Amino acid sequence: MPDDVTDTIEEYLKTLPETDRNIEVAFFGGSFTGIPIEEQSALMHRVEPYIKSGEIDGIRLSTRPDYITDEILANLKNYGVTTIELGVQSMVDDVLKASNRGHTSQDVCNAVKLIRSYGFSLGLQMMTGLPGDTDEHSIETAKRIIALKPDFVRIYPTLTIKDTYLEKMYHKGEYKPQTLTEAVELSKELLLMFEDAGVGVIRIGLQPTDEINEDASVVAGPFHSSFGELVESAIYYDIIADTVSGLTGDVTVYVNPKEVSKATGNKRANIIKIKEKTGINIKIATDCSLKRREVRYTCF
Repeated sequence: MPDDVTDTIEEYLKTLPETDRNIEVAFFGGSFTGIPIEEQSALMHRVEPYIKSGEIDGIRLSTRPDYITDEILANLKNYGVTTIELGVQSMVDDVLKASNRGHTSQDVCNAVKLIRSYGFSLGLQMMTGLPGDTDEHSIETAKRIIALKPDFVRIYPTLTIKDTYLEKMYHKGEYKPQTLTEAVELSKELLLMFEDAGVGVIRIGLQPTDEINEDASVVAGPFHSSFGELVESAIYYDIIADTVSGLTGDVTVYVNPKEVSKATGNKRANIIKIKEKTGINIKIATDCSLKRREVRYTCF
């Protein structure tokens, strides 16, 4: 409701710093441009005074590729929307059809072209482990997303949520979710693909909420409250394992202080795994001169 927008803005502005800040109002959690354009305008109208006063820098929203038109985009531009995120999910039409997404890969291409013509910042969201999906399909999706040159992407492994059609498929044995290990390994590969192409990944895995967690609505699938860190830790495992390959005995591996937990792994998983595979005892130490994912080692 429009009143909720004003109340939320007022509440959060009280908690944010007054300088060195970039504040946006986000309409997420659904397909914003799928609601009647009059309702879109009523919601954005509540943000307008804050944009004019400089308290808010802009609006960002998420929507579907098939809910993009010239009329909609012109209206969004008029109200100060700066960023649009599209729930692409897959660029493989067989996967989109099996998942009942209701749009095609061509719809994505058409929407991207139109959004770009209006000068919006563009984010594309992809999912892994959808019905009919494979690792190869996800990699193909990533390649096609890279070709569209988004400003950033998000990667979301599919979760089976209570009271959804996917839950029915899961219980009937018609859908097999990814394991946590499978999702982490695939997301690791996708993350490196996007980074190599110069496309920023701003999130991997759903943000835990009161509803999205193992004790609430998640029935199955690769949920973890720190999924993104698991992916980073998997990358660190490969880096460290390659670094110490051929060594014996005890090795100290140095990383940037901010990267210690990622290098060590969840519950020391990387340290334990390397010990099991190579017999090498790894100790993680810090070196402020090292950059992200940069390591050095000493033997002792």
